[in-house]
Amino acid sequence: MKIHLLCQSAADSTTPLLTVFAADMATAKDASATPALLVADAALQAAAAPWLASGEFKAALGETFLLPMPAGLHTQRLLLVGVGKVGNLTPHELRRGAGVAVRYARPRSLRDLALVLPQHPSLPPALTVSAMVEGAVVADFDIDFYRGDRKDLGIQTLSILAPNADPEMETALREGGILAESQNFARTLINEPGNILTPTELGRRAAAMAAEFGLACEVHSMQKLRELGMGAFLAVAQGSAQPPALIVLRYEPPSPPAPKAPVIGLVGKGITFDTGGISIKPAENMDRMKYDMAGAASMIASMRAIAQLKPSVRVLAVICSCENMPDGSAYKPGDVVTAMSGKTIEIINTDAEGRLVLADGLHYAQTLGATCLLNAATLTGAIGTALGQINAGLFSNHDATAQQFFDVLSLTGEKFWRMPCGDDYRDQIKSQIADIMNTGGSRFAGATAAAMFLKEFVSEDPLVPWIHLDIAATTWLDDQKPWQSRGPSGVAVRTIIQWVRSYAK
Repeated sequence: MKIHLLCQSAADSTTPLLTVFAADMATAKDASATPALLVADAALQAAAAPWLASGEFKAALGETFLLPMPAGLHTQRLLLVGVGKVGNLTPHELRRGAGVAVRYARPRSLRDLALVLPQHPSLPPALTVSAMVEGAVVADFDIDFYRGDRKDLGIQTLSILAPNADPEMETALREGGILAESQNFARTLINEPGNILTPTELGRRAAAMAAEFGLACEVHSMQKLRELGMGAFLAVAQGSAQPPALIVLRYEPPSPPAPKAPVIGLVGKGITFDTGGISIKPAENMDRMKYDMAGAASMIASMRAIAQLKPSVRVLAVICSCENMPDGSAYKPGDVVTAMSGKTIEIINTDAEGRLVLADGLHYAQTLGATCLLNAATLTGAIGTALGQINAGLFSNHDATAQQFFDVLSLTGEKFWRMPCGDDYRDQIKSQIADIMNTGGSRFAGATAAAMFLKEFVSEDPLVPWIHLDIAATTWLDDQKPWQSRGPSGVAVRTIIQWVRSYAK
């Protein structure tokens, strides 16, 4: 998709599909909808006025209304897209609105699309441009990669029409494209079948990405894991015919890091297929377990964007990738394994494998020099029970670091909810025969028990600030959204990138 910022009157645009956003201006809770365009252009206002007054279009979030051959305009079609109540208006509603326009255009074979930049006090122009680009690019994605009758429905040209432009808006246009393309890069990885995206193939794709964007990359397998003493990671990997991959990506800023900026370590769970191992999963929905590497995809995609945005902060990523399979050499319930840190772990359930590979990944990232950690993983079904499919879970040992993450959500529009992981939960993972066990042994607080396990592998002296994102329930969209296809969501990518960038300020 080619994206342009044009200083052009919407009335003069000859695009096949011109999109203008509208909000419901009613402020009283029970008042009738009062739709109004978020632009001052007289020609647009005149073309839309009869339809806004008819009551047929109420400007609800995601609602569309098409005006074919609108009078007074050169465009062939004028699409009205609702962004909801004006009192709730933020750039995130425009992110979704841009996605709605793209999803409207794709099945109608409309390849060129123009969006009119809305004007409202709650919509800073540069931030709104970035959000619109992000929404449009993320919407231009479908999961039917392997269908023989797949048609190329992608948008070829996206134009954003603004009354005037400035360098900040041009920068926002470029950065929004980088963020969204990286999110789609993660979604592409997550969507791949397990027989194609093996750990070795994930390593190849990470290395190719690193070579394209100037990152240092190392990909290791069994021998390196043994040398490092990664007994937890090796235990999970040993049941599969596919060798594991330990992927390390490094970003060095072109200018000196900001004063007191940490070395950020991003750690991702990369289980390219999860059967549950000996504690095998039910057959229903097991096909979805190709997405158990979504945490790894998020980290690789984040590094892709970081390499292009070039923040003044050092970042490294550690990806622990393998399959969890139940062959004759697989690890078993009751086994005791020794992690790279030296902690011994009693295996209660082999389907709690993600925390094992992350344990060694977190420790290794610290040995490589990381002084602030963030890991992401499709770790527990329990997080979905707690938060549903709206918020992802966030756990942290450091309030200021967690707050810095929450502070960037206003930029990204993503939803996370902080969950507890205080020491009063540690008894859940105490083992009778080893240092800790890999599940809480209870149906209560399962997501917190997993977080407490990971916390064991984060340094306390000195304290290394750490965030754990449990994205299990929000990684895959079961239903089509008006602004996004069903399938992998790419959740957390944009927020991780903006959080990393916040350390460069």
